[in-house]
Amino acid sequence: MSSPTYHLITFGCQMNKNDSQRISSLLRGIGFEPTERKEQADLVLINTCSVRQSAEDRVYSLVGTFGEIKRARPEMILGVTGCMPGRDRDGAIKKRLSFIDLYFPTAEMGQLPRWIAELRPELVNSADIVEDYLKITPDRLAARQAFVSIQTGCNKFCTYCVVPFARGLEKNRSLRDILDEVRELAEHGCVEVTLLGQTVNSYRAPDPEAFSKANPYVQRSFGPLGGPHDDGMGRHFAGLLWEINQIAGISRLHFTAPHPLHMSDEVMDAMTLPAHLQYLHLPVQSGDDEVLRRMNRRYTAAQYLDVVDRLRAHCRAMAIGTDIIVGFSGESEAAFERTVELYERVGFDLSYTARYSVRSGTAAWRAFKDDVSREEKKRRWDVLQAVQERITRDKNEAYVGKTVSVLVERHEPPKITEELLSAPEDIRQALARQSGFCYGNSREMKLVRFVGGAEMVGKIVDVQVKRADTWLLEGSLCAQKSF
Repeated sequence: MSSPTYHLITFGCQMNKNDSQRISSLLRGIGFEPTERKEQADLVLINTCSVRQSAEDRVYSLVGTFGEIKRARPEMILGVTGCMPGRDRDGAIKKRLSFIDLYFPTAEMGQLPRWIAELRPELVNSADIVEDYLKITPDRLAARQAFVSIQTGCNKFCTYCVVPFARGLEKNRSLRDILDEVRELAEHGCVEVTLLGQTVNSYRAPDPEAFSKANPYVQRSFGPLGGPHDDGMGRHFAGLLWEINQIAGISRLHFTAPHPLHMSDEVMDAMTLPAHLQYLHLPVQSGDDEVLRRMNRRYTAAQYLDVVDRLRAHCRAMAIGTDIIVGFSGESEAAFERTVELYERVGFDLSYTARYSVRSGTAAWRAFKDDVSREEKKRRWDVLQAVQERITRDKNEAYVGKTVSVLVERHEPPKITEELLSAPEDIRQALARQSGFCYGNSREMKLVRFVGGAEMVGKIVDVQVKRADTWLLEGSLCAQKSF
């Protein structure tokens, strides 16, 4: 008898992708195998995102498509998880998805074996549940890179954000579990780890006794961790970065997404340790103090700029990315211009700019009017996009002639067209000798391309940059490092 199959679809951030890896591991553990033939799958599960209405609209459309499949195959189990069920306090979203079989927030994924057994007991080899889903080891396909969740949920309650409702309040994983996971990854060939959390640098270990005695960030003159003077402000997270730097094999360390409030000097100092990448994604959201107040971001533009200045004093070569929302409730033209000014002042290497989208259930939805037109939001987005492309291009030009370290992530073979197939013999032979292109990110999180073969994937190599574009550095292979 063949194994039951599942098809898993993931929307949203890296946290959602990491959650899907846990779901895959859980399903494999009870006898399921993945399939790309979604029409024939025994279980179809959609892991959803609620960051914007457009993300939810895609889910409604997709579920409708699977509804047609399910009518033809009523035995198929169709489920929705992730942020949409997590924030659905009044059941309004579930009413629109009335024909699905499973509907649950991320934290309840450990109940899947029992729920599947109740619907189709012949599909599972065990109905045992997992109380803490963060204890589930993710099912990872790429051994050289891995995302490691260190916390879930959020206590900040930014007025535009659904995360505290979708994922609950902040919950930190035990330090022992995190380090055990990273050690196991390293033993299986992983060289790059990205730590995940909603405000990742607010991490506070529930088991501070697990820190090494030699850890400088937790054994300084501040007194013992857990003592009366220990507020944990940056010390736990800096200590975690130090611990991971001691794990043999991990040569690239990154984290996302930090909150400016928790960018302490200890954290900045830990970012100078050898494994840490020269990139930080530090959301600002707006450059106007009144908009920041209405967003409940808890800092001013000047305080954010102070964080950037201190960071660059610690790490002069640090590339900085950010998140910005344009068209938030009450954002005037003058307020938007202050965001542009802050962008120019910082000189971000990258920005994920979003047009404000009202999310039901949030404080902004209750308290503020969405008073910036769709057309004006689009115009402001276009303005910031143009600023971003100019600054990013200028920053990338500075890499020409320099050598960057690249972890090769993918390979594209040479493209053979009909025109090339009919080309003269010498041209066809030259094409046959071409290796194709390798792509990967530098330690500054710049996308790099160079000529190379598929055998380079997973290796860390040095590339001399020959040409710069807005989103791409092109170069030639210099020397290969063995990892």
